[in-house]
Amino acid sequence: RGSASGGECICEAFLPNSTFPIGELILLESTAVEINYKLEMEISKVEIYEVKLKVYVAKIMNLTVLIELMEDDPDSYSELHIEEVKIKIKQVEALIVELRASIQTTSAVVMIAVLTQLEITYDKNQVLVTRREYIILQQKLEDCERRHNEIFNPDIGICNHGGIRRISKPIVSQLNADLSAGYIYGGWGKDSKPLPGSENMYWYSGSTDTLVSKVTQYSDYYKLIMRQAFKTHQLYVQNKYDWRGTGNNYIVRENTLYYQFRSPFAMGKLNMTSVKVEYKVIPMASTQFSYHYSGNQNLDFAADESGLWVTYATVESKGKLVLGKINEVSFEVEEVWQTSIYKPSVGNTFMICGVLYATRSVDTKTEEIFYTFDTRTEQESYVSIPFEKFQNSYVYLDYNPTDQKLYMFNNGYYISYHVCTLQQSFLKQKTQSHGNS
Repeated sequence: RGSASGGECICEAFLPNSTFPIGELILLESTAVEINYKLEMEISKVEIYEVKLKVYVAKIMNLTVLIELMEDDPDSYSELHIEEVKIKIKQVEALIVELRASIQTTSAVVMIAVLTQLEITYDKNQVLVTRREYIILQQKLEDCERRHNEIFNPDIGICNHGGIRRISKPIVSQLNADLSAGYIYGGWGKDSKPLPGSENMYWYSGSTDTLVSKVTQYSDYYKLIMRQAFKTHQLYVQNKYDWRGTGNNYIVRENTLYYQFRSPFAMGKLNMTSVKVEYKVIPMASTQFSYHYSGNQNLDFAADESGLWVTYATVESKGKLVLGKINEVSFEVEEVWQTSIYKPSVGNTFMICGVLYATRSVDTKTEEIFYTFDTRTEQESYVSIPFEKFQNSYVYLDYNPTDQKLYMFNNGYYISYHVCTLQQSFLKQKTQSHGNS
């Protein structure tokens, strides 16, 4: 209100009791700036995750195709293939968990709206549906892995069991590295006592006859499947050396190939680190007695938790199988046991925890462990532990103590088996039940 008096302009003003909240305004402005900064940071994160999510969409689509192939033909995929799929699933899960955790801020409503929009966008490619399917698949894989650990002996390198209980179904990896079904002679597997850093290494040797001319090494299972060798050792170079062997009865231990030397007939070993060869003749070992499935398998090498072994037969034993323990330092047979089984009737043999296991054919699809010899007690027994063959005949079968698997070379294919052993708890329960009956 204003009035004029004596040439002066008088104005009246009304001021409220409370002053203007400048302090609150400054605080509010500061808070708004902080929230805006956080919002920009979160939007930046979402943009980064949007890029990552696009990459994972592609991975999910590839996994979808792979899983459909696995469902159509599960027997063609090994445990390692399943493990790789499981890892990829967990990677996708980890990204989703990380993405959701990153949006828990004061601007959650805005971020959830952005995430919802992203989900709507990518759901056109059925990402969410696929994710739910993968969760179910992951649960199935974990259940399968848990059952596997309950069934199979987890104590690698320890012999606290009562021998073989059963053999799994054959795990078919693939056709040999030469991509030829004509390469029916050969073998494959892992180093039974790997050098540090070579724990995942695989090896392979194959040919169209029983002559052993080379051995190839792969850094891991993936490289084996992809046929990407890191080293090939030639056992014959014209006008230079002839280290060739015969038969399909070799193993690799401490990066050394143990095999049947061709000339002279002897135990041979090729140190693949130093590339040096040594051979030792076994007195009385004969070339007249081979296994049922293949010729020239006169000296058969094996390795287990207790060391290095060789089986053969002699004229004096009338073809019955003889088992020898090899001193790995002197490369001499230091102890010998004679069994009662005729070697030409045997399909193959292998060693587990100082016990010899011998196999024979039951029919075109079934092999059987029919005989055991315990070197600790010198007791032999006849048993019946059948297992499935991939195809009718095979030329190579050996046990590896590092993963407790049997490795078979069957008509040019890489085959493996899990070995299920009798656990001490099972034996104790069985003994008690017999005692109470």
